[in-house]
Amino acid sequence: MRRRFCFALDLKDDPTLIAEYRKYHEKIWPEITQSLKSSGIEDLEIYLLGTRMFMIMEVDENFSFEKKAKADERDPKVQAWEHLMWRFQQALPEAKPGEKWLRMERIFKLESGDAHPVRLRE
Repeated sequence: MRRRFCFALDLKDDPTLIAEYRKYHEKIWPEITQSLKSSGIEDLEIYLLGTRMFMIMEVDENFSFEKKAKADERDPKVQAWEHLMWRFQQALPEAKPGEKWLRMERIFKLESGDAHPVRLRE
């Protein structure tokens, strides 16, 4: 069973930095791709509007945010990537110190023509 999570984060309001960020994402480091896939992330997309980014992540039944965070802490390549990406990114106003991508709450889903309020579950 796949689960979907959505996140938001901002980029710094600098067209040069945004262009460079886009360039890095044309071909991310292979170690980052491997890290994502090995943690149970099956699909991941990032959308951009102005400086606001929106990420959709689909994960398998074995995925755990805690396990992914621990694996990332021990992986020097992931740490290097995160450090590099923070050069372009900036926290949302709602973020606590040290938070980057903030998980969004789904408040609506259209199913079979009917609207159903939905609560996010992990």
